[in-house]
Amino acid sequence: MINTIIFDFGDIFINLDKKATVNALKKLGLSEWNEDINQLNLEFETGKISRKNFLLGIQKQVPNASIDEILDAWNAILLDFPLYRLEFLQKISKKYRLFLLSNTDSIHIDKFEQESGISFYRDFYQCFEKVYFSFEIGMRKPDTKIFNSLLKTHELFAKRTLFVDDKKENTDAAHSIGMNVWNLQVGKEDVIDLFSIKDFEL
Repeated sequence: MINTIIFDFGDIFINLDKKATVNALKKLGLSEWNEDINQLNLEFETGKISRKNFLLGIQKQVPNASIDEILDAWNAILLDFPLYRLEFLQKISKKYRLFLLSNTDSIHIDKFEQESGISFYRDFYQCFEKVYFSFEIGMRKPDTKIFNSLLKTHELFAKRTLFVDDKKENTDAAHSIGMNVWNLQVGKEDVIDLFSIKDFEL
């Protein structure tokens, strides 16, 4: 019987346009997404570089763009957060131990909080026993260390824990250490469909 659910954030609760940032950067002069940008992203998502150094690193790729333009392009990925998903979370938080585990950076979280407003994001965060952002804890999925750390810290049993994420590499990693998983198919499934999924006992 599942008693704990760990949720991803992007495309689970907040909708994303994963091509939007690349397209926006191309409009600013980027020829293509490259390994340098990928590395900057990984370092920023794990808190290894500052916001300033990250933005300056991106600016080297698009030297004619201003920092504000780069910020707008970087945040283009973020879309809406439907209220019905928050209401769903608030309902199930009365029955399950809930955690948020997201690969993300401070720019995206600042933008989410700014756009959603303090009452909304506080209500969202309060659904969880603990919120984990990769840039704050220095680890990111799919490294199994991040799952083992969460399980150990909160004295959770893997076999009684469900992990929900839209990326198969992340759910595969969680499954490899004994957790129940739901690799949510974006555009075909919604997190509120959780209780109609029959692969695990809730």
